[in-house]
Amino acid sequence: MTIRSLMAPAAASIPAAGQASGSGAALPVRMQVNPTEDVAALVQAHAPAGTALTVTCLPRQGVGPTIRTAIELAYLGFEVVPHLAARSIESRGQLAGVVRNCHDAGITEVFAVGGDAWEPAGPYDSSLPLLEDLAELSGGTIRAGVAGYPEGHPGHSELHMLDALLEKQHLASSVVTQLCFSASRIQWYAEMLRREGVRLPVWAGVAGTVPRAQLIRAALKIGVGPSLKLLNRRGPLGRRLLKGGLYSPQAILAELEGGGVVEGVHLYTFNNLAGTGS
Repeated sequence: MTIRSLMAPAAASIPAAGQASGSGAALPVRMQVNPTEDVAALVQAHAPAGTALTVTCLPRQGVGPTIRTAIELAYLGFEVVPHLAARSIESRGQLAGVVRNCHDAGITEVFAVGGDAWEPAGPYDSSLPLLEDLAELSGGTIRAGVAGYPEGHPGHSELHMLDALLEKQHLASSVVTQLCFSASRIQWYAEMLRREGVRLPVWAGVAGTVPRAQLIRAALKIGVGPSLKLLNRRGPLGRRLLKGGLYSPQAILAELEGGGVVEGVHLYTFNNLAGTGS
C-alpha cells in the first residue's frame, strides 16, 4: 500500500507496494482509525485487505475497545497496530492479557504512548515502564513504536522529550510523530533526532483528506503547534492544502517522498475513509 494508492485511488497508474513512484520511492502508509462501532465496516468498505492500520486508545474508553477493534480487524485480514496508552492500563495483569490477545490474533507490533488520562489507572504513568513490562511479558516478540513531537510537547520541554526518547529507544522499534502540517518541520525533526543519537526510523504523522473544519477542531484539541497556521494561509500554499473545503495532504506527501528522511507515513484519517478526494 503506497501513498498514491491511498490518496489517489482513481489514478491511472498506481505503483505497487515497494516500487518507485514518479517523484521518488513510494513510502509505506499506515492509516490510523478510532475504535468506533462502525469502524470495521468502514475499513472493509474502503481499504483493501492487508492494509496497515493503527487503532487509537481514547482516554475515556481505555484499552478495551482498542484491543477488541484491533483483533476484529486482524481477523478480517488487516495488518494492525493497536495503541497502548500507559496511563489507561489498570494493571500488569491487564497488560499480560493484552499481550496474549495480540499473540493469538497475530499482532506483532503496538504503539506505546503515555496517554491523556489525567490520573494513571494503574502502575504506568509513562510509556517507559510500559515498554519494559511489554518486552518482558512478550519475550521480545511484540515491537513497539513510540511518539515524537516535531513541534514540541504541551507539557514538557523539547530537551525532556529528547532525553525520554534516548532512554527508551532500546525498547522501541520506531518513532511516530504527532500530527504535523509541515513536511519541512517533520524532516527537520527526523534529522535532529539522528544528530542527537536517536536511531529509530521515523514515521511522519500526516492528516488524510478531511473536511477543513473537522481537521482544525481535531488539531486544536491535540495541541498541534505553528504548522496549523498553514491551513489558514491564503495564496498558492493555502490553495495547495485546501481544495473545496477539504484539506489535501498531497503536497506534503510529495515533499516527504522526495526528502528521504522518513520511513513511512502515519495517516490520521479521523475515520474519514470514504475517499473524499484524490
